[in-house]
Amino acid sequence: MIQSPTEKLKLEQRENTVLVTIVNPPANTWDQASLTGLVDVVAQCNSARDVYSIVITGSGEKFFSAGADLKLFADGDKNVAAVMAENFGNAFETLAAYRGVTIAAINGFAMGGGLECALACDIRIADAHAQLALPEATVGLLPCGGGTQNLAWLVGEGWAKRMILCGERLDAQTAERIGLVEEVVDTGQALGRALALAQTVSKQSPLAVAACKNLIQQARSGNIQAAYTTEREAFVKLFDSQDQKEGVTAFFEKRAPEWTNG
Repeated sequence: MIQSPTEKLKLEQRENTVLVTIVNPPANTWDQASLTGLVDVVAQCNSARDVYSIVITGSGEKFFSAGADLKLFADGDKNVAAVMAENFGNAFETLAAYRGVTIAAINGFAMGGGLECALACDIRIADAHAQLALPEATVGLLPCGGGTQNLAWLVGEGWAKRMILCGERLDAQTAERIGLVEEVVDTGQALGRALALAQTVSKQSPLAVAACKNLIQQARSGNIQAAYTTEREAFVKLFDSQDQKEGVTAFFEKRAPEWTNG
């Protein structure tokens, strides 16, 4: 059973999905406890053979997450800045590297580190009233949880510069238009839609999903010719698994496959 190491992350397992709810009112800000806790939760999910997806959302109706609590940086302590930068980077890199599928249900404001958390996920579903921004430069800081890299990769350099360099805040509809979120739903429906989408992941072979996700993400830093070779090698490696045999057998037997993640 997946257990949370901190009260600031509420967990609930629904079949093959773990729902993570950020609970740090009033704005669901991230701190050291929740960031290190997220690393622990993802590690547990990686080890749990019956967990195929993670959905992350914020508590309440207004905030997904407003990012870091700026009170942490009020005294200008460089050592605190270094620790927090490491925590943010490690947490969201760990989330991005999760073997299964991660979906952000953006139920309100996703600002700074809150948006960086969503950017680390594979898919983003937003409520219609959501607002998204990386406003760090307005207070003399910069996104340090992968924001400068992940945002540009997702929406292109121009929109990344508008959001980061100009401090532009986007509504959900604009975010969907530029590819920052994959879908906008009526207010209050993002979590339900994210959970429904996560449920479809359980129909996929978890080993195949993990291999495909790794290959897709390699395109960010790899050489496409080398990736073609890696892709073929990963395909052949799946034939060492029971799930590959089960998937093909189930197809010919005209039934739903029963995945064992092995």
